Amino acid sequence: MASREPGSSARSIPWVATLLLAVGVERALALPEICTQCPGGVQNTSRVAIYCENTSESMQARCCLNQKGTILGLDLQNCSLKDPGPNFFHASTAVIIDLQANPLKEDLTNTFRGFTQLQTLILPLDVTCPGGINAWESITSFTDKQICQGQKDLCNSTGSPEMCPENGSCAPEGPGLSQCICADGFHGYKCMRQGSFSLLMFFGILGSTTLAISVLLWGTQRRKAKAS
Repeated sequence: MASREPGSSARSIPWVATLLLAVGVERALALPEICTQCPGGVQNTSRVAIYCENTSESMQARCCLNQKGTILGLDLQNCSLKDPGPNFFHASTAVIIDLQANPLKEDLTNTFRGFTQLQTLILPLDVTCPGGINAWESITSFTDKQICQGQKDLCNSTGSPEMCPENGSCAPEGPGLSQCICADGFHGYKCMRQGSFSLLMFFGILGSTTLAISVLLWGTQRRKAKAS
């Protein structure tokens, strides 16, 4: 039976600790930038933290993440934000977002374009829910905030078939927003053109036009140079 050197077990402990620390740092660095945009952690009373706990997901920095690293919740309350910032789209998969206690601009409709999963949005009292009252099941006002709850699908509302052409279908694009997607085999204005869109023809025409303009400009400059 092989003998173990005295203290070999003790020496292996620092290596294990270093490895765990490295893994933890790497995981922290891999967080989406929006999760670390605002310093500090969330409060225990945070609705995002409570949602994360109830769904058995992981709260890291300002984000609630599932096992795949997808953002399910985002808490940016009290972060002195005039707008959510350029990395806000990373949270388009979120179910719940808290932006209260921020000096946000009034119109946030285009800010939430693509946020089709969002069901709970907490905003400052003076900021309108994106899309207005027709985009949410309920809007509740409190002394210091308002909560937009239950995002509506405009494509399921009355008259939605008229929103898109005959060869297109309506698809939600965020609170108060929708888009029309052409059916297979159709493209162009109001999906009226049939057949696939030819990228070769498009880039061929674009290339020919660019070449012709370049030759014309070159000839013009050359004549000016000779004249001088």
